[in-house]
Amino acid sequence: MTDALATAREQFLDYQRDVRQVSRHTLDGYGRDIKRFAGFCQKAGNTQISAIAEADVRGWVAQLHRQGLSPTSIQRSLSSVRALFRYLSERDPQIGNPALGVQAPKIRRSLPKTLDPDSVGMLFQWQPETALDYRDIAIAELLYSSGLRLSELVAANIGDLAIGESAITVTGKGRKTRNVPVGGPALAAIEKWLSLRPLGGESLGVSAPLFISNRGQRISPRSVQLRLQRLAKYSTLPGKLHPHMLRHSFASHMLESSGDLRAVQEFLGHSDISTTQIYTHLDFQHLAKVYDSSHPRARRKNKP
Repeated sequence: MTDALATAREQFLDYQRDVRQVSRHTLDGYGRDIKRFAGFCQKAGNTQISAIAEADVRGWVAQLHRQGLSPTSIQRSLSSVRALFRYLSERDPQIGNPALGVQAPKIRRSLPKTLDPDSVGMLFQWQPETALDYRDIAIAELLYSSGLRLSELVAANIGDLAIGESAITVTGKGRKTRNVPVGGPALAAIEKWLSLRPLGGESLGVSAPLFISNRGQRISPRSVQLRLQRLAKYSTLPGKLHPHMLRHSFASHMLESSGDLRAVQEFLGHSDISTTQIYTHLDFQHLAKVYDSSHPRARRKNKP
């Protein structure tokens, strides 16, 4: 890595950590991507930041493609380099952003998997027996009721829940907070879970985790994933159940019922409505199935 790019990389990462306060995961990704790009530039003989051109970035993207990286990984890597040069150009107008005009290979976007309403009903018909069973039901109810991300659910504290207002305040991507409604069944499940606390001698206060392990520690994302798979098994649901499936189901069912894309965007905490628009495709699929099964002239007749 060239000295100039190495210095720029460290300054950029410091800015992302201290000012923008991005997550550790995002910070590590930025670091790896920029280091890889800097290594490519060094081999190409580009030792000055101002000398890096769009052709260099295109050559790097082409190399990543030849190395077998997926379009998603290339898109992320390119985004990291764009962010680096945006940071540098804001501090020195003479430095442009050679990554702006470069595009990664197109990502084939797959539609998220969702549960139909009948499957959701099956999930919540299971009768819990232990305190952890009641916790698992409360987790599933909250994910489906409010469309939370897994990270938001794990980070939630008791004080974030406003039972009287039927709402919870969560912190999403970019440290942005939002207040989302919580449905009656989810509130009842959470209140039942809280009535079984404490577990493992944990202290109960506004800053205590909303969901904990049997040792009284904040539950981990992996534990939530495994416990939901267990819940699906006991509820006789086909296939695996993961946290994002409940979030996707929430969004799809909300859009089916309301048709209000902006409201669903706010519920999910999407900064760009284009991210939310994927659920319009799910909604269309639902309508298409209804049309095919109901309209007398929906299907083409078989040719003789």
